[in-house]
Amino acid sequence: MKAMKVGAKAMTKGAIAEALAAGCELKKSVCAKALDVLAEVATQGVKKSGVFAIPGLCRLKIRNKPATKAGKREVFGKVVMVKAKPARKIVKAYPVAALKASI
Repeated sequence: MKAMKVGAKAMTKGAIAEALAAGCELKKSVCAKALDVLAEVATQGVKKSGVFAIPGLCRLKIRNKPATKAGKREVFGKVVMVKAKPARKIVKAYPVAALKASI
């Protein structure tokens, strides 16, 4: 595996809005508001149907993790006491095949 560049950071919301504004010839504030609306729509879509796709980018899915019982488990040859955990829903993002192929 290739190591990540040292000091490489993800783009901030403002930087993404600025890049969209430059590409679409819009104001930065309009693009920032569009990002907020996209986040709201994605949240509602995942809650409602369990799946939400952002075309050309990624697909968000809900994964149901079952509850775990308390007890003893063997971890790396040692017996460890484990607490019980309730069932929960986890949101996972999967990149689109075209994005994987381009990288």
